[in-house]
Amino acid sequence: MANPTPHRALRVALLGCGVVGSQVARLLVEQKDDLAARVGAPLDLVGVAVRSFDDPRGYEVDPALLTEDAADLVTRADIVVEVIGGLEPARTLQLSAIAHGASVVTANKALLAAHGPDIYAAADAAGVDIYFEAAVAGAIPLVRPVRESLAGDRILRILGIVNGTTNYVLDEMTTKGLGFAAALRQAQELGYAEADPTGDVEGYDAANKAAILASLAFHTRVALADVSVEGITGVTADDVRWAGQMGHVVKLLAIAERVPLVDGGEAISARVHPALVPLDHPLASVHGAFNAVFVETAAAGPLMFYGQGAGGTPTASAVLGDVVSAARHRVHGGKAPSESSYADLPILPAGEIRSRFQLRLEVADRPGVLAQVAGAFAAHDVSIEAVRQAPEPADGAAELLVATHETSEAALTATVAAVQALPGVIGVRSVLRIVGS
Repeated sequence: MANPTPHRALRVALLGCGVVGSQVARLLVEQKDDLAARVGAPLDLVGVAVRSFDDPRGYEVDPALLTEDAADLVTRADIVVEVIGGLEPARTLQLSAIAHGASVVTANKALLAAHGPDIYAAADAAGVDIYFEAAVAGAIPLVRPVRESLAGDRILRILGIVNGTTNYVLDEMTTKGLGFAAALRQAQELGYAEADPTGDVEGYDAANKAAILASLAFHTRVALADVSVEGITGVTADDVRWAGQMGHVVKLLAIAERVPLVDGGEAISARVHPALVPLDHPLASVHGAFNAVFVETAAAGPLMFYGQGAGGTPTASAVLGDVVSAARHRVHGGKAPSESSYADLPILPAGEIRSRFQLRLEVADRPGVLAQVAGAFAAHDVSIEAVRQAPEPADGAAELLVATHETSEAALTATVAAVQALPGVIGVRSVLRIVGS
């Protein structure tokens, strides 16, 4: 049998050479022969766009490849890898690459959550690929299983720890008894958290990922604005201590699920918030800066994906996997799956999302207060599952822990306001959702 005609080298352009980009460049160079064998053609790194030639890099790229003209670079590549992050100029550069016939590989979750449909439509119209495995959970293979491997199944729910910074902070609070500020400071010293950690600790990073996963899982366009978001800045050492006493651990979760409606239809709920997870749940044992995602499906049942959710080399591994897929399509034909939004399910309003809740109250230690609290819950049709009191009241005050049956966010919010106004209640110290039990 005659040998196939060799395919020309594919030109790869890299946008960004920071923590992830520098490792992508390194792997493209060091694994050049292996990658060529897997693809069926050489992958030539033809340029690396940087903001400044003087910026420090984890891998010393050939200076001849460096350029500050990203707009020109994307016009002369077959595959463009975008790891600069943010909305602009990333959006403009990706659309330009697509318009010039290049496939795009990106790790930019914020851009996909905000402008994904426009980018998917442009790629589909141009007949090129858009891949984004590294945008959701770093090195964990998650996007491809949800988008392709489970395409014949019906995904019911996605429940996951998708931000390593917040998981590290909460884990330190749990295992070492640190307060939030001390745990965050330690995360920053170790490089797990940025100098400005707002995107992580306020839940926005996880919300971008939740929007992407919900869109893929439920064949519906879910934007960042559709995701209800609450971060971990309000979680205290007392919350974590009480969680442990009640057989739970606090985790920041991204949740996307199908919700049955009274008329027989379905809606989508997408949210990010700290939650109490039972100690026997698989997500409770995820420590440090690791990520894990629990996927519940109708046919395959529960599936769990676990691994490093961040870091230069792990994330670069996911990027290179996408590069190989896009390159194979260039050589052998084929195309990545297009956006699937045929279901077009409604998004459930935040107030209608239902959960179980745990409230921690500080109350006056006198007769009748518990009855007042129970009456406020009953008045708003919120059913109490259990009440626990700290064994030793102090200074005339007692601490109550109230767990509810499932209720709506709106009903719980009204209940909290009513309880807070009671004369025997000193304060509502925290409200946490209970998940997985």
